[in-house]
Amino acid sequence: LTSEDGARFSAFRAVAAAPTGAGILILPDVRGLHAYYEELALRHAEHGIDALAIDYFGRTAGLGSRGPDFDYAPHVPQTTWATLGADIRTGIATLRSPDWADGRAPRSLFTTGFCMGGRLTFLSGTLGLGLAGLIGFYGWPTGPSRNGTPAPADVASAIASPILAIWGGADQGITQAVVETFEAALTAAARDYRS
Repeated sequence: LTSEDGARFSAFRAVAAAPTGAGILILPDVRGLHAYYEELALRHAEHGIDALAIDYFGRTAGLGSRGPDFDYAPHVPQTTWATLGADIRTGIATLRSPDWADGRAPRSLFTTGFCMGGRLTFLSGTLGLGLAGLIGFYGWPTGPSRNGTPAPADVASAIASPILAIWGGADQGITQAVVETFEAALTAAARDYRS
């Protein structure tokens, strides 16, 4: 795909054979467009949900899927919220395009992501995209990040879509106190969420 700034990035598209009208943008973890996320897109499509998984590292690592030997560490800090947001908007526009599949596009769009992608999932709700929901898996909701993205708890009032936040009960990084800080910010902002 070509982002808003003209940069090209890789994506994996899975079109539902029996569409339900739902579509999902998959935001990977720090590994980028790893085979796991391509498989996840296929599993969504098997259940009637059009899916698009995107890669964050086209600007710094070139195009293509990211295999197990991909060294993401130098690439993550080179991403910015401006370019990540541009790529998310491009992904959503791609899903909304009537060219998505035989002149049809999904009507209800969601984002989902894991870890770095979970944080970006929460932040995608601040981009004015009219998303039906945000499904974040252990996306760090507080504090600084390796690439300068805002903390979702700090911008809770700007999140305009319902949130389903999924946490690991034994996670020693995203502790119960961190989760409660995020929930308190969402509650104070009167946001619709479930955790």
